[in-house]
Amino acid sequence: MSGMRLSMRVWDAPVRLVHWLLVLLVAASYVTAKVGWIKLHFLSGYSILALLIFRVIWGFVGSDTARFRRFLVSPVLGLQHLTHLPRREPDNQIGHNAAGGWMVLVMLLLLLFQAGSGLFSTDDIAADGPLAQYIGTDASERVTSLHAFNFNLILAAIGLHVLAIVAYAVVKRHDLIRPMITGKKRLPAATRPPRMASSVLALLVFLCAAGAVALVATR
Repeated sequence: MSGMRLSMRVWDAPVRLVHWLLVLLVAASYVTAKVGWIKLHFLSGYSILALLIFRVIWGFVGSDTARFRRFLVSPVLGLQHLTHLPRREPDNQIGHNAAGGWMVLVMLLLLLFQAGSGLFSTDDIAADGPLAQYIGTDASERVTSLHAFNFNLILAAIGLHVLAIVAYAVVKRHDLIRPMITGKKRLPAATRPPRMASSVLALLVFLCAAGAVALVATR
C-alpha cells in the first residue's frame, strides 16, 4: 500500500487565520487610503501590525509548519526548487516548499515595514501616526513617501504569489489554496504528521502582540 495517501493536518488554525485576515486587511488598507478614511486606515494598520508580531513570534514557538527553521532553507535550494516547476510530480510537501518559504519571509518583511512606517507617517493635515511626533516633520514626510512606495512592492509581491499559486495549479496540478483553508492535505500514509502547538498558547501570544500595538497606538 505504498501509494496510499491520507488526509493530514498540516496548517494550524492560527496560521490560516493570520493568512486570510492579512489578505482582507491589506485590501482594506488600500481602499481606506484611496477614499481617505484615515481613521479606518490606521485601525487596519494596527490590526495588521498585531497579526504580524504574532506571526513572527509564532514562527519560533508555534506549530512545526509555522516555524521559520522548518521552512527557511538555503536560497540556493529555493532556486533549485523553482527549476522543478515544469516537472509534474505528486505533492508530498508538508508545509512551505523551499521557494515558498522565502516568499513568506519577503512578504512578512514588506508588511512589517509598511505597518511600522505607518506609525511614523503624516498626511500634513490632521492625521499623524502615533510615533510621528518623535522624529519631526521632515523625517515623518520621508517615511510617508517610503510608506507609499513600499506598498507598490507589496502589490508586486502579491502578484508574484498569486502567479505562483496559479502556476503550481496549472503546471504541477498542486492545490495550494485548499490546505490553507481546511488545514488538511492528502499525503503519503508513511508521512509523519507535523506537531501542532496549543491554541491557548496562540491566544496568549496574540493578546501580548495586540496589547503591545495598543500601547503604541494610544501614545
